[in-house]
Parts: sequence; structure tokens; C-alpha cells
Amino acid sequence: MSKLKPNAWVLIASLAFVGGANAQQATPAANSPDAVPDKMPFATPYGAPISLERAQSAISAAIAEAGRRGWAENVAVVDSGANLVAFARMDGAQLASIAIAEHKARASAGFRRPTKAFEDGVQKSDNKSLLTLDGVIASRGGIPLIEDGKLIGAIGCSGGINLQDEATCMAGAATINK
Repeated sequence: MSKLKPNAWVLIASLAFVGGANAQQATPAANSPDAVPDKMPFATPYGAPISLERAQSAISAAIAEAGRRGWAENVAVVDSGANLVAFARMDGAQLASIAIAEHKARASAGFRRPTKAFEDGVQKSDNKSLLTLDGVIASRGGIPLIEDGKLIGAIGCSGGINLQDEATCMAGAATINK
């Protein structure tokens, strides 16, 4: 046996353990928030901005769905640059939701993803760092509008609970997203 003192063996064992732990941290599991994806997520290219006519058509479909269900919603459509193109406030829709509907549409267009992705990231994946990003809203009800594989805008709805907002938006988005 070696002539090292007992404290030296403890030190060597500790260094070996720490080294092993560092090696495990270097390769995170595939579902870990530290895993680097092979492809860029949400990389839909930006396209030409949505026209006013198409934005109004999406809003009309969203309002029809909300009306059919008895919900009072605010609906906003932005273009591919996240600029407001059209907006409608249903009778009785809460005033605070005007800005929220616009925010959902802008976040969806700017980040090229449904705002549900942020909600899931915060609630299901505990990724609170998402909340530090400018323009994020971690609430359903913002959906990108995709035509011919390109993002032409986004629709945002607010006035109900998140699931109602999302259902309203889905009806509007269905006029574009085929």
C-alpha cells in the first residue's frame, strides 16, 4: 500500500469525484434545458407583410368564434415586422386586454412561435429565464400566421382565460394557416 497519509487519500478521492461530476455536466441529457439542439427551433423565415384585407378576415373569423361561444375578446393582427395592421374589440371585452392582445400578436411574430411556447417554457420546463427577454408574454393566445412556409404576421387574442384566447386565435389563424 502507498505511504500517503489518510488525508491525502480523502483529497484524491474528492478530486476524482468532482472530476466525474464535471464530466457528467459537460454532456447534458437530450431533454435538458442545457442541451444544444442540432437545428434552430422556430426558424420560419419572415415573409411579406399580411395585407389589411387578410388581417381583417382573420379577425372576423376569430370574432365569429368568440361570439358563437359567448366570449368578449380583443383581437389584434400584426404584420411580419410585428407592426399592428388591424384590431377589433368586441362589445364588453375588458379594456386591459387591448394591450395584451397586441402584445401576444407582437411576441408571436417577433419570436416566430405561438405564445403557448413561452407559457410551456415557464410552467412546464421551469425556464424562468424566458421572462427576462424583452417582448415575451408567457400566456397563450398569440399564433403566427404562416403562408407558403413564411411568417406573414401573427394574431393575438385576449379577454378570456388563456384557453379561450387560444381557441379564438386558432379560428382566426385558420384563415391563413392551412
